[in-house]
Amino acid sequence: MTDKAILVLEDGRSFTGESYGAAGETFGEAVFNTGMTGYQETLTDPSYHRQVVVQTAPHIGNTGVNDEDQESSRIWVSGYVVRDPARRMSNWRATRSLEEELQNQGVVGISGIDTRALTRHLRERGAMRCAISTTDLDPDSVRQRVLASPEMAGADLAGEVSTAQAYTVEAIGTRRFSIAALDYGIKSMTPHRLAQRGITSHVLPADSSLRQVLDTGADAVFVSNGPGDPATADSAVALLRELLATGTPVFGICFGNQLLGRAFGFGTYKLRYGHHGINQPVQDRVTGKVEITAHNHGFAVDAPIDRVSETDFGGVSVSHICLNDNVVEGLRAHDVPAFSVQYHPEAAAGPHDAAYLFDRFAQLLEGGSERASQRAQRARSGSSAEPTDITEGGN
Repeated sequence: MTDKAILVLEDGRSFTGESYGAAGETFGEAVFNTGMTGYQETLTDPSYHRQVVVQTAPHIGNTGVNDEDQESSRIWVSGYVVRDPARRMSNWRATRSLEEELQNQGVVGISGIDTRALTRHLRERGAMRCAISTTDLDPDSVRQRVLASPEMAGADLAGEVSTAQAYTVEAIGTRRFSIAALDYGIKSMTPHRLAQRGITSHVLPADSSLRQVLDTGADAVFVSNGPGDPATADSAVALLRELLATGTPVFGICFGNQLLGRAFGFGTYKLRYGHHGINQPVQDRVTGKVEITAHNHGFAVDAPIDRVSETDFGGVSVSHICLNDNVVEGLRAHDVPAFSVQYHPEAAAGPHDAAYLFDRFAQLLEGGSERASQRAQRARSGSSAEPTDITEGGN
């Protein structure tokens, strides 16, 4: 007989279903993911640290779990919510079922609830704290612990998911460039996409200093995705400002977009329910092209979309916007070699409309690596470059 489980939201609404995964109790921010595929990549994405993910697709677990599609070394979600778990897995690559994986990693989940009603509630009321429990089925009792749990706003989480030791992912084939990748929750597919383009990635811990970045001898810096509130990442923002001042090319995604935005002087804010899924329409404002993209973010950059903003590093414009709500989805610097997007161009489970951004990064390196190396060398010797001297285009 399957154990009962309960999901309780901080506003008091509750859902009763069946245990799916490990027994116990877990807390986190409830968010819904609209992807119909790629649940394994979702679960192992470090950006979901301290979040309870609700899958809007009703049937989850069909293809089981394998050891090739992980985006990191473990599952990061705090809890998992599905309507109809697959009764059996059916894929030649599968080595175990999804529920077995959840149990093995101690992830508490719930199934058999009305995920459509839950999703509508979160969309109307906004993302909020919640708990899933198989040990206490009293909604009032569980809610008291939910209200005592930490909120996502103000959460500094990048250090909890970052690598403890630097490591290198070598280029595939001929090595063209090397980059320093600041790991605030990087997914394994990102350095792989770069390696496919002949780029070696030196992946560095979140607390790395300017000296440690420059000592890699990298031609550029990549700023990864990650969890938490970007308003807490003052050290990371200070590092990016130092890098921008040296003329080092910078490419950021997701959390990296928010950090770069802060480095330029923009603010950030929490979205009502965030963007989580693989079907988000984004327009490239330079080309007019609309891309279907993968997202996982609950915060966004507060930058004007109707003009070029003057910053300490020259002009910066919004390069991409979400067509659902006009949220800033990308930044382009005009006077320093830096650009970023709020979504995930590596998108292991698809879509792959935005994969060209890695090519754009490689083109940026082709055009500016020699000059950036010279500036980095001057920075190492104690002579800083003036931001106004930098003329390479950012995108």
